[in-house]
Amino acid sequence: MTSVKVERAAQTRQRLLRAAAEVFDEAGYEQAAVTRIAEQAGFTLGALYFHFGSKQGLAKALMDAQPTTIEPHLESTGLQRLVDITLVWADRMKRDPILRAGVRLAIEQGSHGMNDATSFEEWRELMRTHLDVALGNGELRDGVCPDRLARFVVGACTGIQVYSNLATTRADLTERVCDMWDLLLPSVASESVVHDIQVGPVRVPRP
Repeated sequence: MTSVKVERAAQTRQRLLRAAAEVFDEAGYEQAAVTRIAEQAGFTLGALYFHFGSKQGLAKALMDAQPTTIEPHLESTGLQRLVDITLVWADRMKRDPILRAGVRLAIEQGSHGMNDATSFEEWRELMRTHLDVALGNGELRDGVCPDRLARFVVGACTGIQVYSNLATTRADLTERVCDMWDLLLPSVASESVVHDIQVGPVRVPRP
């Protein structure tokens, strides 16, 4: 396949993913029609099925795309990187349909015949990678296990966003994530860095 065709295929896939995100975010999996998704993207159903195979394949692609909407916006390392991931995630949940749809689909997947923890496990692996760096840099208290902490943060953020969505349509999601870190950091961050880790909207890059 030539580079032009590869680029065109990537653009088609991204447009379909964006349209699917908007429809899934608005209607949920069950009520989202693949014909509407294809029409909104400006492609045929054949193109949709070529790139994603099925409606379920499209949903899985969105669930698995979550980290890619966050990581390119960050430059920090170690424990600060983990905090920043959650803060950028909270901010982009309010304005990024791909991230928002991916989260919704992951949480509601049991209602449409899926039982796939891959998206949650990918978040855990990503967070653990940065916590391993934090451990190597002496940023974690003795006894703090990077994998256990990563698993806890994934679960905590999942619950926080569900609660925030029901209570305020996520208007206070960033505040709730900050509360989590204010409570958690004194227990996991070493004395040498606990006062240096920044928590708050200031950590969110602006376009």
